[in-house]
Amino acid sequence: MADSTQKNNRADARKTDLANRIANQSKRVASTGQRVEEFTMRAVRGISSFLDKTLFSTKHARLVSFVLALLLFAFCNYDSESSLNVTSLQTSRDLSNVTVTALYNSDTFELSGLPETANITISGDASSVTAAVNSNGTVVADLEGLTEGTHNVHLQAQGYGENVTVKIDPSNVILTLKKKTTQQFDLSYDFINTDKMDAIYSLGTPEFEYTKVNVRASTDTLSSIAFVKALIDVTGVTADFTQEAKLVAYDSDGQPVECDIVPSTVTVTVPVTSPNKTVPIAVEVTGEVADGLAISSITMDQQTVTIYGPESVLNQIDQVVVTLNASTITKDSTILRPITLPTGVTSSSINQITMNVTLGESTEKTVDGVRITYRNNVNNYKTSQPDNKTTTSVIVTGTQENIDAVTADDIVVYVDMTDAKPGVQDFTLQVEQPTDGLVHYSLTESTYTLNVLGDSTTDTENSEGTGSNDG
Repeated sequence: MADSTQKNNRADARKTDLANRIANQSKRVASTGQRVEEFTMRAVRGISSFLDKTLFSTKHARLVSFVLALLLFAFCNYDSESSLNVTSLQTSRDLSNVTVTALYNSDTFELSGLPETANITISGDASSVTAAVNSNGTVVADLEGLTEGTHNVHLQAQGYGENVTVKIDPSNVILTLKKKTTQQFDLSYDFINTDKMDAIYSLGTPEFEYTKVNVRASTDTLSSIAFVKALIDVTGVTADFTQEAKLVAYDSDGQPVECDIVPSTVTVTVPVTSPNKTVPIAVEVTGEVADGLAISSITMDQQTVTIYGPESVLNQIDQVVVTLNASTITKDSTILRPITLPTGVTSSSINQITMNVTLGESTEKTVDGVRITYRNNVNNYKTSQPDNKTTTSVIVTGTQENIDAVTADDIVVYVDMTDAKPGVQDFTLQVEQPTDGLVHYSLTESTYTLNVLGDSTTDTENSEGTGSNDG
């Protein structure tokens, strides 16, 4: 009985001990959990505080933005690369104005109808298409083995690689082959780049190594050629020169003609000279000075000018002109005016002159006994004047000194008989105004009556004469 009691006591003691250990262990677990929870909360609060200070700090804003951008870029590119790795991407590219070349015997045939360019579409996987676009491929019309005539030719793409498909627009072209023949042409010339040569120089007649050339083309093309010219470049020339000039064929409209010229250049020698002539400068005055004034004198700082140009042009020139509009002058003035160069003159030693213009009081006088002359009596009519009137009077206006110097012999009054017909008729009187602008002439009567006789004479002096004779 005592043993049984002891056993029970020991069992109770073990249960009590186990319960105590379990209770202690629970306390330790609870205490550990509480410490872990407190540590976790402190860590979260620390991280939150760090993020607040970092993300919302102006000091770190740029760095944070940069990091986020990198992450976004990596994410997007990862998706793209993943997509490309999942499937092979098919694409296409259009290329415009790809040059079209032809394979044929250009020595024997002339080709027409070939388009200069074509449009192509390249299709395939992306990497192959990119490689093809950068491959400098070509579009070719293969006519080798074809004979004279018209042919429907399929255009071919070459050099784009085997991993792409190339579609050509147009895919077919109608081409014509014509057999070439040879014809001889005389050689002429043109000077080019004359604006790049000093205007004081003149070009002489070129001397060619040969004066005829052979042109090879189809019969139709040869018949369209009007002339073959050597294009002589005169850039910067200052003395005689020799060069190889390019030969070009032209049609009647001056447009170049595609053909073979044999040889394609010619040796040419060109003499270069600098013809010149010194001539006086004349002032040509237009209009009249207002407010009762007149030009008293005009003096220039230059009296002559040296002009340059072909001798044939210079031989026809006796003076050069400077113009002056008198209606713009209101007082004594110093005026700068350009020199007007005659047609054909290429340059001059001076381009403008300075003139001093002085004014004076305007007055007038009447000059009597001015002879009436005839001009342009193209039909050589004989004439008579019903009243035997052969002279007229002219009013001369200018400063006193200038009008005093004018006599009847200085004034030219005339009638123009260009439209004369037989019979008595009135002609308009006309007077030549002096170009120096120092005086001005006015007629006292406007018409002149003549009896134009129907008989003509072969006396050429009647084409221009005075009213004192019959003609």
